[in-house]
Amino acid sequence: MYVCFFSIAPAVGPSSTGIVCPSCRLSVMTNVRTESTTRTHVIAILLCVFLCWPCVCLPYCMDSCKNANHYCPNCGSFIGTYQK
Repeated sequence: MYVCFFSIAPAVGPSSTGIVCPSCRLSVMTNVRTESTTRTHVIAILLCVFLCWPCVCLPYCMDSCKNANHYCPNCGSFIGTYQK
């Protein structure tokens, strides 16, 4: 008999989410850390190219231009990413 288990990433949102950690199996509220991505840098470059250079820092200050990475507060394992 062949048994196959798939690790499906849990659905996470832009803010802290209640979830059962796949690593430590505890019910936790995730820690969220936002991270700049290539998209963030491209938006900043486009603002600079189109002479909006005073606004270049805006994508780095706005969470909506970044990915939200979720981590377990108990074991620190990576749970998932929310991308807009």
